[in-house]
Amino acid sequence: MAKSFRGGVHPDDCKRYTAAKAIEVAPIPQKLIIPTRQHLGAPCVPTVKVGDLVKKGQIIAEAQAFVASPVHASTSGKVVEIADYPHPVFGTCQAIVVESDGKDEWAEGLPLTRNWGTLDVKELKEIIRQAGIVGMGGATFPTHVKMAPPPEKPIDSFILNGAECEPYLTADHRVMLEQTDRIITGIQIAMKVLGVKNGYVGIEENKPDAIDAVRKACTGLNIEVVPLKTKYPQGAEKTLIKVILDREVPSGGLPMDVGVVVQNVGTLVAMADAAEKGIPLIERIVTVTGGAIVQPKNLLLRIGSTFAQAIQLCGGFKEQPAKVIMGGPMMGMAQRTLDVPVIKGTSGILALSAADVNEGPERPCIRCGRCVDVCPMGLIPSMLSVLGERSAFEKAKEEYNLLDCVECGSCVYVCPAKRNIVHYIKLSKAHNAAKAAAKK
Repeated sequence: MAKSFRGGVHPDDCKRYTAAKAIEVAPIPQKLIIPTRQHLGAPCVPTVKVGDLVKKGQIIAEAQAFVASPVHASTSGKVVEIADYPHPVFGTCQAIVVESDGKDEWAEGLPLTRNWGTLDVKELKEIIRQAGIVGMGGATFPTHVKMAPPPEKPIDSFILNGAECEPYLTADHRVMLEQTDRIITGIQIAMKVLGVKNGYVGIEENKPDAIDAVRKACTGLNIEVVPLKTKYPQGAEKTLIKVILDREVPSGGLPMDVGVVVQNVGTLVAMADAAEKGIPLIERIVTVTGGAIVQPKNLLLRIGSTFAQAIQLCGGFKEQPAKVIMGGPMMGMAQRTLDVPVIKGTSGILALSAADVNEGPERPCIRCGRCVDVCPMGLIPSMLSVLGERSAFEKAKEEYNLLDCVECGSCVYVCPAKRNIVHYIKLSKAHNAAKAAAKK
């Protein structure tokens, strides 16, 4: 029987548009806009200057902090500009613009061939760090940091998050079908690095072909495939841990506090490529879909390709989109321009038609309690939104467990008053974070 959790919602998953679409390799754009910040943490510092010639896989911006991840050239060519460009998360960000020379030549020594099994844990961690790998489900937390929990937080279980519960997105689904062996290698590498013997793969039951493929590939290994009920946000880390292991991450805590590390499908494929071939994270699979797209697809895109280029590869728009989102409709970020580049955390490019969007004027909370019923974290979203609206940021944190919110958007989905609950929650978190930083 598929496992589930308290709360959550059941939106139309809309995966039918691309679930059966095999991954297509996109052509390399003439110019790639590669941001120096594609992760949570400190920005990277360019190691190249305008006029330099670079090769594919070469580091072009280095991480100078522990919580940071280096950036690599996505193809060979010439650095023609280093300037601020539109960014899908930060609004604007410094970017290194590489003009392709059409050769797509690897940096010296890449790709290589090696047996990851002969590498020790320290070597694997350094490979993961140097490859610039981050969480590719959208969170973009540097993977080498996540894979190095402190000694006082022993890890006994590893979970691969194959839920992909966001509507429309099917990139992870296709990877589980088309690159199953790479995923299994990634799981084994992760388990070796963490020193754990128990591995789990959580996949929603609306992907029976992926469940079968991964389960078959796990034969003879200490890795259990766990079918999950199709319900949003089944793929949230804390939810996944509760459902699979019946462990509850404490308020304000992290998965490592209960002995668990969770990683995304794409992240593990990147780890396998880095460990076996020395290949850094320079491309990723992106679902380009939505009611406004002529021909939805799953595309393998180079980091630095623009949203406009990706959409054009799908035939462009069949109507003017009402909204363009990076990621899925529940947790994704609306975009103001199509000139933003694909970054390491771009799981999807979603162009919604007017019929796809259910918008309306925001009204006062009517205290119906629907948001409370669906909150997977057991919070009171209605109060968090009111407190955020009234600038009572500290009260939201101290009295209503603001920081436990995973910003899944289930509350917004069911709200009859169409309140921007997650907006107010993000506002409260930002103010509290700024206040804490000012005290340091």
